[in-house]
Amino acid sequence: MNASSIIRKTASDLRVTPNFCDYEGERHRFSWAAVEAELTTGKPEINIGWQAVDRHRALANKSALRFLARDASPRTLTYGQLAAQTNRFCNVLRALGIAKGDRVFILAGRIPELYIALLGGLKFGAVVSPLFSAFGPEPIITRVNLGGATVLLTTDALFERKIAPWRARMPTLKHVLLVGEDGGPTASPGTLDFSRLMWDASDSFDHLPTDLEDPALLHFTSGTTGTPKGAVHVHGAAITHWATGRYALDLHPDDIYWCTADPGWVTGTSYGIIAPLLHGVTSVVDREEFDAERWYGILRDEAVSVWYTAPTAIRMLMRAGADAAAKYAFPQLRFVASVGEPLNPEAVRWGKDVLGLPIHDNWWQTETGGIMIANTPAFDIKPGSMGRPLPGVDAAIIQRTGDGGISIVDEPGKQGELALRRGWPSMFRGYLNEDARYHKCFIGDWYLTGDLAQRDADGYYWFVGRTDDVIKSAGHLIGPFEVESALMEHPAVAEAGVIGKPDPVLGETVKAFVSLNRGFEPDEALCMELLAHARKRLGAAVAPKEIAFVAQLPHTRSGKIMRRLLKARELGLAEGDTSTLEGAG
Repeated sequence: MNASSIIRKTASDLRVTPNFCDYEGERHRFSWAAVEAELTTGKPEINIGWQAVDRHRALANKSALRFLARDASPRTLTYGQLAAQTNRFCNVLRALGIAKGDRVFILAGRIPELYIALLGGLKFGAVVSPLFSAFGPEPIITRVNLGGATVLLTTDALFERKIAPWRARMPTLKHVLLVGEDGGPTASPGTLDFSRLMWDASDSFDHLPTDLEDPALLHFTSGTTGTPKGAVHVHGAAITHWATGRYALDLHPDDIYWCTADPGWVTGTSYGIIAPLLHGVTSVVDREEFDAERWYGILRDEAVSVWYTAPTAIRMLMRAGADAAAKYAFPQLRFVASVGEPLNPEAVRWGKDVLGLPIHDNWWQTETGGIMIANTPAFDIKPGSMGRPLPGVDAAIIQRTGDGGISIVDEPGKQGELALRRGWPSMFRGYLNEDARYHKCFIGDWYLTGDLAQRDADGYYWFVGRTDDVIKSAGHLIGPFEVESALMEHPAVAEAGVIGKPDPVLGETVKAFVSLNRGFEPDEALCMELLAHARKRLGAAVAPKEIAFVAQLPHTRSGKIMRRLLKARELGLAEGDTSTLEGAG
C-alpha cells in the first residue's frame, strides 16, 4: 500500500456533479428496498429485460445501442425499436414452444441480434447464457450440455465451423436459430432462419411475470480443473446493476457510454448491456477487436463520456505509446473505469498523464454479479487500490479459524481473505448442479471470495492475490500483484506475470514473466537491470529471483493474467481448464 501516491480529486476535476459525493452519508441512507421500488414502481415483480427496455416509454426515440463495425455503416437501435424487436423475439420463443425457465444460449460476436436475443430472452422469462464467439467446439459443447440449452442463437459462419459437425453431442439442443451475413436470411439443414422468424412475429408481447428470485442469467467461469462453473443469477440482480451503474460508473441521462467487454464475459452483460439500459443512456458497441488507433477514434468520434474497459486493454494502449493518443482529443470524456484484474498504479497515473483523467479501478467477480468495491468519481484515488465498498455492500477482511469458522481482522494493513456480507441482490444463487461447491463459498453471513486483500486506515481495500496465487517464500507471504506493479514501473516493461517456483530451502522463489515495450530488446543486461530495479523497489525478500522474457502473457478473454497457467507450464503440470484462454479455440 502506497498512500503517498494518492491522486487528490478537486471540484475542477469533475465535469458534472457525481451521483455519489457523501460517502458515509450515502452508505447510511442507502437501502436495496428503495432501489427495488425505483425500478418496479411498487409492482411485486421484476424482469431485467422489461426494466432495461420497456420501462423507458418516454425515451422511445432515444438511441439505446449504437453498433460500429469496420466495414459497415453504424446502426442504431432506439429504445422503442429495441422494445419492438425484443417483443418479436419473445414471440419467436413462444411459437417454438419454449417455456419460462428454459435455457437460451447465444454464440455470436457483438452484433445487434445478440443484444435483441439476450434482452428478449430475459423478457420472456428464459435463462440466458451468452458465450464467447471465439470459443472452440469443445468449450461450447461442455457449456451447452452443462446448461441444458434448448435454444442456441448463432451466426451461419459460426454454426458451420463450430456447431454443425458436433451437434449430435448436444442432445438437449432442440432449436438452432441462424443469423445470416449482416443479419440477412440464411439456410442450413436442421436450423431456423432468425430473420424470417422475426419478420413473421408480432412486435407486441405481454411479458411473462418474473420475480426477484427467478433465474435469469447463467455465466460460466473457468475452474482450475477441467470443468467450468455455471454461476446462476436472478432477475433481482437488476437492482444491483442499477445501483452500481449510478454509484460506481456515475451514469447520467445524457451520457454516451462505452463498455469494451464482450457479453461472453459477465462484465459485457452486466455493464455492457443491462446497467446502461437501466439508466436510459446511449451505449456504443464496437464489433472489432482491440486496435489503439480505432479505440481513440471511437472515444473522439462518438463523444464517449463514460468508458469502462479492462487493465489488459489499458496496458496495450500504454504499449502503443503516448504519441498514438496525442493525435486525438476527448473533450466529452469525463470518467474512465477498469475491471478484470487489479489495475497497476502505473496505469492509473498513465490515464491522468495521457487521457487527462485517472483510471478508476473497481473489484467484483462473476459470482457477485455486480461491482462491490470501487474508486468512484468524487473521491481521492489511491493508485493500486480497489477502492471502498459501495452503498449496500459490507466487506471485511477475515481469517479462517481451525473450527471451521472465521474471525474478522480489524487491524489495518493485515492480510486476510476478502469477504462480503450476504444480502446484495446480484449475489449468485448457485453453481449449476454443484450445490456442495456453492455452499462451501459461505460461512455464516459471509461470502468468501477466495481473494487475499488488506484494508488501510482510510477504508480502502488492496488486492494481494488469489489464495492459490500467493507465494510463500522464506516465511514471507508475497502477493504477485505487488511484484508485477513494481516491474511495470520500469519503462521497458509492458506487462508482467509472477508465480512462485518451488525451492527446497525457501519453499518458493519468485519468478517473473515479462513482455517488453517497443524499443527494448530481451537480453541479459536488461534482465539484470530489471532484477536490480525490483530489489530496490521491493527489497530482496520480495523481489523476483528470476525473470523470463515472453512475447506475450496468457490471458483469459476477460483480461486476467492466467498465473496458474504460467505456473503449470513452468512446472510441467496439467494446464486444467483453458477454454477461456485468449486465442483458445
